[in-house]
Amino acid sequence: MSIRIQKERCVGCRRCVDICPGNLIRSDENGRAYIARPADCWGCTSCIKECRFEAIDFFLGPDIGGRGTVMHVRKSEVGFDWTFTLPDGTKKEISVNAKDSNRY
Repeated sequence: MSIRIQKERCVGCRRCVDICPGNLIRSDENGRAYIARPADCWGCTSCIKECRFEAIDFFLGPDIGGRGTVMHVRKSEVGFDWTFTLPDGTKKEISVNAKDSNRY
């Protein structure tokens, strides 16, 4: 599992740097985020949920059944909208209401 940070979309807000429980995300000399050790990422997705600019994607590799799917999230008025881009380019979206997200 790993995250991918798209530096061209990063605005340098440091929300991902501050939230990463493994201290894996750093800022470069321009203030843009990068992941220091991608192999050490355990996939908690905290950084993805904090990024308001869709600059962080989560790669769902075959080890967890993703077969190369890439996922990102954006905050909506009531929760989060998760977008999955499959290897063939197909996109699927799931909306999760924040108040019900831990219900099950």
